[in-house]
Amino acid sequence: MQNSEAMALSAALLAVAGELTQRINEGVAARGFEGVRPAHGFAFARLAPDGATVTDLAAHLGVTKQAASQLVDEIVRKGYAERRPHPVDARARLIVLTERGWACTRAAEEAAAEPVRRWAGLLGEGEVRALSDRLARLAPYGPVRPTW
Repeated sequence: MQNSEAMALSAALLAVAGELTQRINEGVAARGFEGVRPAHGFAFARLAPDGATVTDLAAHLGVTKQAASQLVDEIVRKGYAERRPHPVDARARLIVLTERGWACTRAAEEAAAEPVRRWAGLLGEGEVRALSDRLARLAPYGPVRPTW
């Protein structure tokens, strides 16, 4: 593959990822979850299903512990997560999603399905499944990090 082709592929993937992030964020807001940013969704993905410490979240997001702590303060203040005693480490706090956080996560899943259905309409269901399989081979492990 020539450099120009690789750049075109990279640009297309970034455009799709950006549009998908925007559509999910808009869909979440349309479902009544105001004040949620894409970074919150990336954090929610790490907090589900068993919670995480601020240190775990910082590593997942690729940010400092201070930045992760500020994000946790924000989602706790907005009612999407809560701090609990850590079951193993008395010095740490476990950050877990509240019912509101889970509802927001479900809204994001619903919002994510809409553009994927549109892709299936354009490419066909089989092509979208093949694309999903191929992308999973290229990026089999998370975490998916926000572009700050």
